Amino acid sequence: MKNKITKVIAGVSVALALFTAKNVKAQTTPADKWRLGIGLEVGRPIGNAHDISNFELGGTARLQYGLSNKTALTLTSGYYNMFGKYVTVLDANAAGTGVKEKSKDLGIIPVKLGIKSFLAHRLYFGAEAGAGFETTSLYPDGSKDTKLILSPTIGYATKVIDLGLRYEGFFGQGNSYGLIGLRIAYGFGL
Repeated sequence: MKNKITKVIAGVSVALALFTAKNVKAQTTPADKWRLGIGLEVGRPIGNAHDISNFELGGTARLQYGLSNKTALTLTSGYYNMFGKYVTVLDANAAGTGVKEKSKDLGIIPVKLGIKSFLAHRLYFGAEAGAGFETTSLYPDGSKDTKLILSPTIGYATKVIDLGLRYEGFFGQGNSYGLIGLRIAYGFGL
């Protein structure tokens, strides 16, 4: 009896897979069409950024142009804020003791160009590169850095919702760092 039920379940699963595979469309944006997505970004700073922050929050707008039914170009910009955390700073007046101080928040304006390629129904891989303009100085002289941004993403998109999990690396000026982030966006055609 168990063997018969297993065969029925397997048969129904194969039939459903074949039926849905015939009706799959790779992307929710047709070729030669524009889309705009407004997203909320949350992340965990890593590398040197983890020394000053445990949490990143931001917002982005992404303009997308469909090159084909499986590939699109993207332009993304917005604002990220890495919230400062309390760190122990050694007290110069008392040997071996430390004082808790809150690090400054680190603000970044990203401007990235990229490509989005749909691998399967609604599942995509994205790659972006661009510049990150720091809006906060972490240096005593008040200088701010401009970083090279490289960001691979794996995501899931419908006609309305876009969920993307990404690594974002910020490189340059001898202080490189990154973040692991999630973007939740609402998208619509233009």
